[in-house]
Amino acid sequence: MSRALEEDYDFNRLFGGSIMSPIPPPYEVLARLRAERPVLRMKGWMEDSHLVTRYDDVVAGLKDSATFSARGNARGIGIVIGRTILEMEGAEHLRHRRILTPFFSPGALRREVEPFVEAIAGELVDRFARDGRADLVPQFTFTYPLRVIARIIGVPIADFESFHHWAIALVSVADDPVKAFAAARSIVEYLRPIVAERRAEPREDLLTALLHAEVDGERLSEEEVLSFLRLLLPAGAETTYRLTGNVLFALLTQPEARAQVEASPELLPALVEETLRWDSPVQLVSREVTRDVELCGHRIPKGDLACFALGSANRDERHYDDPDRFDLHRPNKGDHVSFGPGEHFCLGSHLARMEARIAVAAMLERLPNLRLDPAAACSIRGFAFRSPDRLPVLFG
Repeated sequence: MSRALEEDYDFNRLFGGSIMSPIPPPYEVLARLRAERPVLRMKGWMEDSHLVTRYDDVVAGLKDSATFSARGNARGIGIVIGRTILEMEGAEHLRHRRILTPFFSPGALRREVEPFVEAIAGELVDRFARDGRADLVPQFTFTYPLRVIARIIGVPIADFESFHHWAIALVSVADDPVKAFAAARSIVEYLRPIVAERRAEPREDLLTALLHAEVDGERLSEEEVLSFLRLLLPAGAETTYRLTGNVLFALLTQPEARAQVEASPELLPALVEETLRWDSPVQLVSREVTRDVELCGHRIPKGDLACFALGSANRDERHYDDPDRFDLHRPNKGDHVSFGPGEHFCLGSHLARMEARIAVAAMLERLPNLRLDPAAACSIRGFAFRSPDRLPVLFG
């Protein structure tokens, strides 16, 4: 191992910024780690954290919930959103997850959700379709998924921009806990009267289902309902907005894939799937280690955090041929780990894929000759979460 890498165990020095900052692409550093130090104790983010970078170790670890416990999430976003399925395990996790599953199954999404997702995407694109230019982040990806998840839950949102900023603050608790707690309070203040109104006047939506759900014969408390909402709204808004931006960035920067999708629209799902592998919007999943364990010759003591680098696993040359290349026809692109393998596999994975696919279809249909504005550079940035912070485009 090179001397520079051995000394550069501090996260900020190794990657050029903090875990939540808009750092340059981390993949070159991650490739070195996979080759030379695949499990590494990191300083500069959470205490006692160990970065796990290889595909096989990430998959095995996330599937081994007895050794790598999801209760580690209680040290991160769980601090501000409360106890949710993110940190529950076993039978408790399954009982609570079953409350939500019917609303996010492929069949329910296809029947109940896809028509209004198409309408929302079309409406947002039509707002700038005659302008000849747009920035797709503030004008589309920023609020598009929030409008969708709010509709599914049954929560009317008047100020989408504020709600999205609250969502970003929640998931950025490691960088700014004061701002994260303020965002959590703002979300609760906004939602509490809506919850009371829905309790009095039930509807056919997810919020009503939460209010009437029973676990072990008891209704969820108001705090449990609010914790679910503090999880679902940011999850539906924050991570999916990043995925949508990444898919659009791939479409606009990968000419071979773009030509294939335009010639064969049935390849749209492949575009989404390869983007998930190539540049996952969520790059890290943390688990608390329940016993002393050794990975790749590196000891992780009981009680420490194993931080599984999803984006690194997705580019592991031991698993993928030429992993840095974007390839719609990659035979094993679908076994990426971007939604997290194991019992905590992302509940909203089908919804996220559908939203990204519909967004691209709406752009290609309504914006002829869509292209990046050459006068305004943009890129996918970040570490824990990755997405473009701007997508300036020209069309027409």
